[in-house]
Amino acid sequence: MHPAAYSGGFFGLIILILDLIAIFEVLNSNRNVTSKLLWSLLIFLFPILGLVLYFLFGGREEHNSGYESIA
Repeated sequence: MHPAAYSGGFFGLIILILDLIAIFEVLNSNRNVTSKLLWSLLIFLFPILGLVLYFLFGGREEHNSGYESIA
């Protein structure tokens, strides 16, 4: 195989991991169900654009439910 055939593999893997993190963050946020569904669909259908839009306009700080310590 030609090395160029695998050129997008690493970049694609990074995008997939970031998308999964963003969708997990959306689903664990305190947004309403409609907002969670729309953000998740945007990230799923448009992986790069959805991820950029979420990090720029998602209001992550205000919708973050926060993580609580176990101890």
